[in-house]
Amino acid sequence: MAVLTGKRAARTRQSLLAAGFDLLVDRPLDAIPIDDVVSAAGVAKGSFFNHFVDKGGFATAMAAEIRLELEARISKANDDVGDPLARLAGGMQVAVEFALQERKRTIALLRSSSSATSQDHPLNQGVKADIQASISAGLLRKEAAATGVLFWLGLCQVMMANIAEHNITRSAAAGKLHEMLVLGLTGLGAEEPSAKKIAHHASQILLTSSTT
Repeated sequence: MAVLTGKRAARTRQSLLAAGFDLLVDRPLDAIPIDDVVSAAGVAKGSFFNHFVDKGGFATAMAAEIRLELEARISKANDDVGDPLARLAGGMQVAVEFALQERKRTIALLRSSSSATSQDHPLNQGVKADIQASISAGLLRKEAAATGVLFWLGLCQVMMANIAEHNITRSAAAGKLHEMLVLGLTGLGAEEPSAKKIAHHASQILLTSSTT
């Protein structure tokens, strides 16, 4: 019975999160009453507070679920990549791919009020490690040590927002990815020829990857 109860609770939680993802496509979180969330999820209002303290906790849970999924995709894509600059580019390419495939979840992530931007946040350890490795290898300027994570996350979020808001084509997204990677990598201190080569490779992967 305990297992059944656990499964039921998990289904309720997922129903609430799914409702939040749907509602955030049209409205910011502040404009969404809890009553609308539970109505869309088809559960009692008390169920919301069994899982979340308030709307702030609800936003944190939605953002965390999407970020975990996104980070898992990035880790898989970078599994056999050794070059830390290519890994940074791979992360942005996966973020753009996610925005193309998962528009609703992308908008929910960007509209939630709890984006994890600290370089010490567990979800940012991959970016932090790649930037530190790049600095150690002499590939980036030393200033990237303090604010490189924030800089890179900002670029990725802006790219995702642009794609989700304008619903652009894969070809256009590949072009934007190439340009942003060149600007971003050189902004961090990478040599322009290397940045352009990495950007071309990442944009080609995006251009030819499946949309399913």
